[in-house]
Amino acid sequence: MTGLRVDHGTASGTFSLDGETHQVDNNVWVLGDDTECVVVDAPHDVDAIMAVVGDRRVRAIVCTHAHDDHVRVAPALRERVQAPVLLHPGDRPLWELTHPGELWDADLADGQELEVAGTGVRVLHTPGHAPGAVCLYVEALGCLFSGDTLFQGGPGATGRSFSDADVLARSIRDRLFALPDDTVVHTGHGDDTTLGAERPNVPDAT
Repeated sequence: MTGLRVDHGTASGTFSLDGETHQVDNNVWVLGDDTECVVVDAPHDVDAIMAVVGDRRVRAIVCTHAHDDHVRVAPALRERVQAPVLLHPGDRPLWELTHPGELWDADLADGQELEVAGTGVRVLHTPGHAPGAVCLYVEALGCLFSGDTLFQGGPGATGRSFSDADVLARSIRDRLFALPDDTVVHTGHGDDTTLGAERPNVPDAT
């Protein structure tokens, strides 16, 4: 686990769904050590992601969900770094909106343990914002990559196609709030938070 760290950047572009397009800034998260890493999501700009990766070997591109602002450059990044794209199969309908006729490389599953720099990364299936949304828990660092499942201020957006507010709240309460309150949450957009800070901001699922 020596030298394991989280590196951060940002990338800007658009998010489009249900006939609407919005300008968005996405966080770029890279987990690893000095020699190898995994990239969390592939938003907007391969060069912006590579600026965070540097000259490290990329083991995998792990997608928290398949909204276009999180996977738009996944195939291009795959070609650049020669690493597989991982996605939960529940998000295939969303993926195909952005990449018709082209699939990711391997499925993510709830409870799966990924590995980077000798350290485990646990996949937690947290549907609601998207049907195949996942969060990535790194116990060794006390952190969670939440994608758009949980933000500073509460749950991710629902109300668009393939989303469900009650399912999302239940995912957060059942899966994420089972982790320690001091777990740092690295979100898909905006600032970090902690699970404890967000407990009051998540409604009871009906």
